[in-house]
This record gives sequence, C-alpha cells and structure tokens, in this order.
Amino acid sequence: MNTRTISVLVENHSGTLSRISGLFASRGYNISSLTVGETEDQSISRMTIVVEGDDAIIEQVVKQLNKLIDVIKVIDFEGSPVIEREFILVRVDSTKSSRHEIVELADLFGAKVAYVGASSITFELCAPCDIINDFIVLIKPYGVKELIRTGKVAMAQARK
Repeated sequence: MNTRTISVLVENHSGTLSRISGLFASRGYNISSLTVGETEDQSISRMTIVVEGDDAIIEQVVKQLNKLIDVIKVIDFEGSPVIEREFILVRVDSTKSSRHEIVELADLFGAKVAYVGASSITFELCAPCDIINDFIVLIKPYGVKELIRTGKVAMAQARK
C-alpha cells in the first residue's frame, strides 16, 4: 500500500463534501487526510485528499471522482513535483526549568510560540509533513497535552 495525494477542484455547493466522502465510504476506501477550502475563485473549492491504496485503488478513486457532477478537475500528484504543507497547534507541558529547552527545540523546527500559560506552552508550526512528524516525536517526551493537525494541503510546483 502506498499513500497518494489527490487534489480535487469542485463547485462550491452545499452537499459536495458529503457526496465525495460518501463515494469513499461506499467503496470502503479510507481517507487519511482531507482539507477543503475556497480557491481564488469563491465558486470553486479545492479538496486535498490523502488516500492509502495500491495503484488500482487510486486509479479507481480518480475515475469515480471524475464521474461526480460537482467535480471540475482531479489531479493525482503521483510523480509530480509538489509543494505540500501541514499546520499544527500543540500544547506542551512546561515548567520554568524546561521552558527554555522546549522553546529552543521548537525554534530548530521553525515553530512559533502561539501562547504561554502558567504550566504549558502552545506552539504553531506550518511545514512539510515529515518535519511535522519529526517535531512531534521530539516534543512528546515533554508531555503533549493537546495536538491538532490540519491535514496536508498540496499544490504542483510551477513549471519553469
């Protein structure tokens, strides 16, 4: 099994997300990550879907998505140069003695302090998924109180 990122441009109507998620559910395909937002055109939304499966499953997903009436375009990023990011907020236990060390670690990853409380620090980080995962692994020993991930967003790199 491999993980693939698919971008779907859809008409910005109510029920579109429901129809697309229903397509995945009815066929037993799992969505690992799903982000949705308006594009530069308010009548169009972009869905970034991360799905796991072999090539045959991914091919079937793309075919089925293309059949939906609200779908304008489906882009499978397989083999294409892509810019991808994910955003997290993470609240970490901190004491006066550990605070400096935690902030230094966060700085190494480019995380910013979003809030400082009496016994915790909340960081925000926008980065490629592998950097997010590495940051989480290294910050966990300090005591993660809460973690929120947006899911991946992706866009093809501009051609030169």
